[in-house]
Amino acid sequence: MDDYELLDVGDGMRLERFGSRIVVRPHPGAEGLRGDQGAWRSATLKYESGRGWSGPDTGDPWQITMDELTIELRQTETGQVGLFPEQQQSWTWLRERAAQGTAVLNLFAYSGLATLVAAAEGASVVHVDASRPTVAWARRNAELSRLAGRPVRWIVDDAPAFVAREVRRGRRYDGVVLDPPTYGHGPRGRGWRLEDDLAPMLHLVAKLVDAPNGFVLLTAHTPGFGPDHLAAELTGPFGVADADIDRGVLEVTARTGATLDLGAFARWPGTR
Repeated sequence: MDDYELLDVGDGMRLERFGSRIVVRPHPGAEGLRGDQGAWRSATLKYESGRGWSGPDTGDPWQITMDELTIELRQTETGQVGLFPEQQQSWTWLRERAAQGTAVLNLFAYSGLATLVAAAEGASVVHVDASRPTVAWARRNAELSRLAGRPVRWIVDDAPAFVAREVRRGRRYDGVVLDPPTYGHGPRGRGWRLEDDLAPMLHLVAKLVDAPNGFVLLTAHTPGFGPDHLAAELTGPFGVADADIDRGVLEVTARTGATLDLGAFARWPGTR
């Protein structure tokens, strides 16, 4: 990544460079001792649970470049900044499939990186997220990346409800991307719990994918939802063998050599 680097991990914290800003944030997987004590003294932003953000760079959004895309980062109340660098391998995989004319559905789409990656390759994208401010943020990223004129529908809606309506409409997509949260709430107060709601939703998503050539990319950042678990979630709804589903860990390697496990992926490439 052009403007991202994981500098070090340890003592339950991660040290990252996002462009010109050096950020400290907690992560339960950042175990062990810190490898570069001196690097931590260069931090310009720090997030602590229950205390929020602090440091000389606290305040305004800033921009970075990622794989020729320009995105705006912000300090959110949950300690996120709008970029999940562990998804870089997912974006590379998606880029290889989102060809000109491909129709892609991006669910739980957040700040829109997967949407921008697909749109940049010529795909038409339906971007769905339950948060109106977050969808506005994604549209801002499209403008910064000079992709505002691409065929993207920006939808503020509860993802399961939207998928159910698309099934009733008979819509079809060449590919679906999902990065669901552990817990969440839709714009009308509908709750989401990954453990209970993922399987029913995938059965609906399977009705939207243009099988057998369609593709599905599923990622999660929830303890207990490892690569094999996510792969198993895809086998039934899509009627594919376990061996046909790629799976693995979403991880980032620090400059010190330490590796941080940040989630898991399972992806079905279709039969192209």
